[in-house]
Amino acid sequence: MGCKCSKQSADITSEADGRFGGEDDEEYIEKAVCEESELKDNEMKIFELEDDESVLVVKQGGQITALGTRCTHYGAPLDKAALGEGRIRCQWHGACFNVLNGDIEDYPGVDSLPCYQVKVEKNQVKVRAKRSLLELNRRTKIHPKIDAYENTTVVLVGAGPSSATCAETLREEGFKGKIIMIGEEPYLPYDRVKVSKAMTSHIDDIQLRNEEFYKNIGVEVIKKTKVVCVNPSEKFVTTSTGQVINYDKLYIATGVTCRRLQIPGGDLNNIFVLKDYDDAQGLLKQLAPDKHVVCIGASFIGMEGANSVKKKVAKVTVVSHRKVPFERSFGLRIGEAFLNLYKEKGVDFAMERKHVKITGDENGNVTGVELDDGTVLKADIIILGIGSYPTTGFLKDSGIQLHTDHAIDVNEYLETNIPDIYAGGDVAHAPVWSRDNYKATIGHYGLAQMHAKIAALNMIGKKTPLRAVPFFWTVLYGKSVQYAGHGETQDIIYAGNVEQFNFIAYYLINDEVVGVAGCQMYPTVAQFAELLAQGRKLYRKDIESDPLEWTKTVARAKDTKRDSNNATNGFGAINNNSTVENTNTNNNNNTH
Repeated sequence: MGCKCSKQSADITSEADGRFGGEDDEEYIEKAVCEESELKDNEMKIFELEDDESVLVVKQGGQITALGTRCTHYGAPLDKAALGEGRIRCQWHGACFNVLNGDIEDYPGVDSLPCYQVKVEKNQVKVRAKRSLLELNRRTKIHPKIDAYENTTVVLVGAGPSSATCAETLREEGFKGKIIMIGEEPYLPYDRVKVSKAMTSHIDDIQLRNEEFYKNIGVEVIKKTKVVCVNPSEKFVTTSTGQVINYDKLYIATGVTCRRLQIPGGDLNNIFVLKDYDDAQGLLKQLAPDKHVVCIGASFIGMEGANSVKKKVAKVTVVSHRKVPFERSFGLRIGEAFLNLYKEKGVDFAMERKHVKITGDENGNVTGVELDDGTVLKADIIILGIGSYPTTGFLKDSGIQLHTDHAIDVNEYLETNIPDIYAGGDVAHAPVWSRDNYKATIGHYGLAQMHAKIAALNMIGKKTPLRAVPFFWTVLYGKSVQYAGHGETQDIIYAGNVEQFNFIAYYLINDEVVGVAGCQMYPTVAQFAELLAQGRKLYRKDIESDPLEWTKTVARAKDTKRDSNNATNGFGAINNNSTVENTNTNNNNNTH
């Protein structure tokens, strides 16, 4: 479903909207938005139709299409996004949309872009759009109604975004068997990112879909229930309530379990990990202007937690054994920039220190954190960000092969070593296609959804390998940093001004760029993700003279002849000189 596109003087229609130029209908807006000559190939522009309603017009390979103007994930303006090979990648969080029909192709997010009718006639580009779609700026794919289920059952273990995407993909691809989703929380799948980044969100606002949606597409959601045992030989799972559920295909997406303190006082009250909605709500209830908060760990959870609560409490202190925040993820220089930013905002730090004891009162509530130098920090609340591990304990004796980190080993089709059992998301030790398919356990939201999509396709016999580029982000005191790629790195080349949060950082192993981070330099990180998605690589020589020259090669139509070994075609240089930092960063364990 969606719209078709064509070259000049051809009619572009949408099955949903009917024929272009049909009978007058107040539900539609029709307007010539520009001349065809105004659009260069590989260009995107926003044009207004009327009453502040606009469309994104894209020209690629001589074809012109009109789509929604904002990413369906968090509303980023897509005229500032990265135009790649037949798709648009959001500059904020990496979601991808097909330029021909608006379909979502990579994540995060759940909905596609609306695609409007386009007609090019006498050099005029005319667009006909449905008013309701213009206002909504999103399109939920139509799932065929199932009157009678086929005698096949897919069981989804875990009820997060990964399982939700698996269920929707199965229905979109025509699967007519039963789908059963089992999750331990009392909620439908929701946007977990907002647990630490936007704690005040209500559960109804962050759920990906409502009860009616899952009912309509025939997905049974079993809440407040864990799977405690998997029996592959007889193909059933046993739940914490004693229920035995048979399956034909099984998808495991149980995510991770946050590490807790293994020191005296680690089990006291008011220690939070911000992994789920209820934990975040429990923290919010404890916040008050006279409270002291200690964040243990200068990770994304710890730093985002500190950012979220600072204005609601008397004092916030971050404790870490590292020299600077994000040292392993972004490197020393970027970490130091965030350290200084937080200090300017009034956050205290105890860096290169270890926590050895948690003190409490007679009611079992936290009162302080003792450090290895004898310092005792007052603490009414503790936020933990000290890592996590895959939730796979229930797979003991199942025969499912686990990696040394206890994640589930899967191949490029998300298959485990046991037929008909698949795994994805934070719990999967999966190939990283953009790094020559070496395996890693990666905790990124969008990647978890992509795993699910690929697993669903393979479950129903549509053999599809995983071809995804890891992409994550964080927002701290209004400074948004994106990262694309993966792997430990040896040195970093900077372009721009790190200290003013206007930079690009290139992470290298030998001479290959394996990751790019950026702040306020859109859409460079998304462009790097698209370059990797095209099966291409970036090298030191490509960024030494002009660190942005390569970006001009990213946008191209799907039928363009390829030269995957060359990524050096001129682009405007930025004013700041490049600098190099020797480092040892690792981007394996970011849960965003």
